[in-house]
Amino acid sequence: MHLNWLDWGTIILYFAAVFAVGFYFSRRERTSRDYFLAGGTVGWVAIGASIFASNISAAHLVGLAGSGASTGLAVGAYEMSAVFCILTLAWVFLPYYLKSKVFTMPEYLERRFNAGSRWGFTMVSIFAYIFTKISVDLFAGAFLIQVVTGWPLIFSAIILVLATGVYTVAGGLSAVIYTDLIQAFIFIAGSILLTAIGLDKVGGFAGLRAALPPEFFHMIKPINDPSYPWLGATFGIFLLGVWYWCTDQVIVQRALAGKSLSHARGGAILTAFLKLLPLFIFVVPGLIARVLWQKEVQANPDMSYPLLVMRLLPLGTVGLIIASFLAALMSSLSSVFNSCSTLITMDIYRKIKPEASEKKLVLVGRSTTVVIVIVSIAWIPMIHGISNQLYQYLQSVQAVIGAPIAAIFLTGILWKRATGKAALSTLIIGGLAGLARFITDVMASRGYHNFGPFSILTGYAFLNYAVIMFGICVFLMVVISLLTEKPRQEQVEGLTWSLDTVAEGVDKTWTWLNLGLSILVMVVAITIWAHFA
Repeated sequence: MHLNWLDWGTIILYFAAVFAVGFYFSRRERTSRDYFLAGGTVGWVAIGASIFASNISAAHLVGLAGSGASTGLAVGAYEMSAVFCILTLAWVFLPYYLKSKVFTMPEYLERRFNAGSRWGFTMVSIFAYIFTKISVDLFAGAFLIQVVTGWPLIFSAIILVLATGVYTVAGGLSAVIYTDLIQAFIFIAGSILLTAIGLDKVGGFAGLRAALPPEFFHMIKPINDPSYPWLGATFGIFLLGVWYWCTDQVIVQRALAGKSLSHARGGAILTAFLKLLPLFIFVVPGLIARVLWQKEVQANPDMSYPLLVMRLLPLGTVGLIIASFLAALMSSLSSVFNSCSTLITMDIYRKIKPEASEKKLVLVGRSTTVVIVIVSIAWIPMIHGISNQLYQYLQSVQAVIGAPIAAIFLTGILWKRATGKAALSTLIIGGLAGLARFITDVMASRGYHNFGPFSILTGYAFLNYAVIMFGICVFLMVVISLLTEKPRQEQVEGLTWSLDTVAEGVDKTWTWLNLGLSILVMVVAITIWAHFA
């Protein structure tokens, strides 16, 4: 595809703005709290935009459109469910995270349970970043660049890593958050433009409905649906969302940088409102592509978004869409890079070298991302062998690791009797069960289907499997906790559920405003979900 001077000018202007913001903040990082938590000075608008931008990756733009083209609006259940998960973060989890003044989620687990839980969760988190977030984002970004420019996939991925890594390594979380603020509005604007042009081509939403089967416009599917069974699409997605939205370092780290609990909570609520958009500006374009180029899209659903860019947009506007795609990709990648370096530095290096200086911690934080990036690039060729729907791959991997983590955190915060031995045992047993499911899925994708007694692992849709795993993990937490000694006072005080902690240090005006907005966004999400049930 040939871009004109206006397209290239838009792309160059985008990069100039991002690098200018990134390097401006690179001059301000002096301590580990400055580098990893932006000094705790971030306001609610920047927090909300950054959380949203960190979540909306290249996998969303390519993967949501691809899944929409394959199965319709059902994939939008992830977006609607996210609203309730984010509100759970705002009202249930954030007060305890902020009060404990932790840098990372594994650090919280150590305070609530034990050091073993911290080490286990750190390893699982780094694994998840490599095999879900970084590698999937790189594949999606490199895939679009390859289609548009003809550059080799691996070469495109390396270019994207280098471009993103420069300002992330230099500026830390401040650079990430404030570049996210720019990038969020760029890819929202670009996606709205692409959706509007596409709807015009198919005769509006009414024309879209007329051209596709009715089941494409239902988000609730039968219990035996292979991808979106109603049990998994409601409870399963919510449980996975608790892991992702409430315990994942990438998401929570932005809220930890808030100047107060009110700003952190307000930022999360802003994210909840922004999560109402993807169904319409990311999934619907996939349906549009299905109508316009049915054979090509059915052959490769992940081509939906690139086809829209290449065939619908007039020259001069393509640059904005590519810039918006790069914004989504780079914001997500930079967030993961920074959070990954935070985990490695604060949960591994500082534990081994507690006497390390602030300067040394920042240096380690800037240097540890390289190996993770190399491993992620090496994993890229494997992704399409597992699933031809990028977003489905991302969610299926998360489904097998999210259930035990969600069970541990929810039980740990809501039940004071939960113990460290129960948490570590659940993390290990649940992790092994999830790994077994992941391996059987990979083998099944390669043509091997006879797993003997392990065949039961693949007998359920992965979302239903997540619900079952969560139930088993909660059972393990309860039983093992009751069989082991009670946690010490310092392991529960200020770290488990209490109405006093939820309201502590929060201005009443902020509280009522946040509460009203939370109710409003829930009502809107339920209305949308019910309309497309």
